[in-house]
Amino acid sequence: MKIALGQINPTVGDFYGNAAKIIEFSRRAQADGAGLILFPELSVCGYPPRDLVERPSFVAHNRESAEHIAAQTTGIAVICGLVTPAQSATGKTARNSAALLTDGKIAFLQSKMLLPTYDVFDEQRNFAPATNQELFFFCGNRMALTICEDAWNDKGFWRQHRLYTVDPVEALIQEGGNFVLNISGSPFWIGKREFRRDMLASIASRHKVPVAFVNQVGGDDSLVFDGSSLVLDREGNVIAQARSFEEDLIYFDSQTLSGDMHHQIAGDEASAYAALVLGTRDYMHKCGFQKAIVGLSGGIDSALTAVIAADAVGPENVVGVGMPGPYSSQGSIDDARALAQNLGIRFELLSINPAYEAYRSTLRQVFANEKEDVTEENIQSRARGTMLMALSNKSGAIVLSTGNKSELGVGYCTLYGDMVGGLAVISDVPKTLVYRLSEYVNSRRPVIPQATLEKPPSAELRPNQKDSDSLPPYDVLDAVLEDYVEDSHSAEQIAADRGIDLETVRRVIRMVDRAEYKRQKAAPGLKISPKAFGYGRRLPIAAKSAP
Repeated sequence: MKIALGQINPTVGDFYGNAAKIIEFSRRAQADGAGLILFPELSVCGYPPRDLVERPSFVAHNRESAEHIAAQTTGIAVICGLVTPAQSATGKTARNSAALLTDGKIAFLQSKMLLPTYDVFDEQRNFAPATNQELFFFCGNRMALTICEDAWNDKGFWRQHRLYTVDPVEALIQEGGNFVLNISGSPFWIGKREFRRDMLASIASRHKVPVAFVNQVGGDDSLVFDGSSLVLDREGNVIAQARSFEEDLIYFDSQTLSGDMHHQIAGDEASAYAALVLGTRDYMHKCGFQKAIVGLSGGIDSALTAVIAADAVGPENVVGVGMPGPYSSQGSIDDARALAQNLGIRFELLSINPAYEAYRSTLRQVFANEKEDVTEENIQSRARGTMLMALSNKSGAIVLSTGNKSELGVGYCTLYGDMVGGLAVISDVPKTLVYRLSEYVNSRRPVIPQATLEKPPSAELRPNQKDSDSLPPYDVLDAVLEDYVEDSHSAEQIAADRGIDLETVRRVIRMVDRAEYKRQKAAPGLKISPKAFGYGRRLPIAAKSAP
């Protein structure tokens, strides 16, 4: 039989829009001769719904939408994800389920057994786990229908790192399953697609069964879903694949195990950039924003953010704002203007000098016996933040903050200043990756001025200021952050493994720990690493810093 994978971009809570998309893709697949189509995890309501599942009306809408989809897709079998009610001893009132829709009705339901609680996942908070799973028969096969995490516990792949005592895939195959279907909402991080493919290949080759995996695509708050749906044969070879970072509809033959092979974006820089563009576009549009504002300093971080914004929503919908202060160089102003011209975005130049002098005048008496320090630097940054938010309020455009992961990690940023905004586009992009992504951008079309790429990074908040005055070199800083934030290594282990001075490592760790209060006030950022700042990294603010 010809089977389709419907790789769609749902919106959380948009039952009407999600159902319309599922119906449209199903009818297209039926017209092309498919007898079955698979859609991603919780595609009826959007993933992740989080605490929305605590609302009885939300759960009820799932059933109503699924029944509507079933009535509108007679002639093709449809598998889609939805929330179903649960009567559970755990007190949870909902389950994460998959439904088989045939002949105008819900013919089969299977619920998720493994509920992840690590990183950005907290499904045990919201869902009751399935207590049992069953096969369903279709097209001469005994189908093992699983939901995302249910396939992430294969002992042949994980060996000593298994998180669960049961393996739903193995149990279903022991019951006679000969074809694995997995509907997923698997978020992107750099290297995830290759890792996920290898994991699925391990299941296929160990059990000698084909595996069909359909993944959500699109952005939902901080998470970006890459799609990259796959079908693997019994040896673990990829025989069908969907595109990355865009909706797609692909087909494969369940008997010959041959199918469509669509192009996937290759390379870390290209895939990270595509994820940031998709995440920015979906965050804006799903939150109701059409236009974006970016403060342009002439530096590389704001330049990359502006390029991403222009690619995400079109240059006609992006405004770049230069806000020179008392220590801004003419070169930085020129670079900001040149970037805007290269991108074709509107550019406004608004000096913060009058506002800065007004603050200084107001504070002069109470600061009479105090030396100038970081206070005056932060006043400049906050004057810029106020300008950006005023423009946002007046125009209804979202401010995209421009801080990178390195700065956010050590708190080299100003609350209510350069941290203002509705989305922190590159907050999960270390400074060294900012440079690599900028080089990638310019390899396609040279839009970022060469001077921006070459000059030493500086906040330009005091005379001759450089980032290196306050921070270790970025290659050193980023190495420490990767090991400490993503892998939780100790200072001693990082120093030994990386060959970095131990006191430098300890200094960076102290800065990271002390800046937790800032990060918890930051705008949501787009996750592209295995461990991003945000709700996937939950640490206390009032805690003793590491030694």
